[in-house]
Amino acid sequence: MELKEMIQQSNRIVFFGGAGVSTESGIPDFRSDNGLYKKKYPYPAEIMVSHSFFVQNPEAFFDFYFNQMVYPDAMPNEAHKALARLEKQGKCKAVITQNIDGLHQKAGSKNVFELHGTTLKNTCMHCHAHYSLEQTMENRDSKGIPRCSRCGGIIKPDVVLYEEGLDQKVLYGAVQAIEQADLLIIGGTSLVVYPAAGLIDYFHGKYLVLINKSTTNRDGMANLVIHDSIGEVLKAAVD
Repeated sequence: MELKEMIQQSNRIVFFGGAGVSTESGIPDFRSDNGLYKKKYPYPAEIMVSHSFFVQNPEAFFDFYFNQMVYPDAMPNEAHKALARLEKQGKCKAVITQNIDGLHQKAGSKNVFELHGTTLKNTCMHCHAHYSLEQTMENRDSKGIPRCSRCGGIIKPDVVLYEEGLDQKVLYGAVQAIEQADLLIIGGTSLVVYPAAGLIDYFHGKYLVLINKSTTNRDGMANLVIHDSIGEVLKAAVD
């Protein structure tokens, strides 16, 4: 009820979300007991999703990537849908996400800043031709490496790997949105991954709300902290 009231009083809402937003759509997060970082692979997951590993071991990289990080059949959950409704009402001005699954757009959100890129867009490293996720999956060679149908170059997902910098235009847009927000809702993120976690420092608005199943190191700063399912909370507050 408190969150519902804050939403009614606010006209420049920004949502900043992490992996916990997508877990309710069946996509595993990174750090929980069932997360990506606990999977048994020859190398730690953090290594396998790094730029240098991608360059040196494309076959192993794509085996991990397509089996663990790509979920073409995942559907938006109640959190995604609630945020899309808020945008339609003119209240939610931006969604900033650390997720790469495109589910916010699938739910209908238009102004989405994808800090870590997306699996839905892919680019040939040689001739820069663009490919959808479906085309990329169809164009895999005998080793499972996606190859450009024009030049044979490796198709790289437009995902920000470890050792790669964030897109400065996306980062700048996210900072601007947070600076202008009167209500910042942070959900489904432990706020430990930088530089993304540092974005909270740009908020100077009226209400800061944290929705996460576990505690975060920023709980003490918030006007409202809810430890519960992000989908259930947002659905109840927006409906």
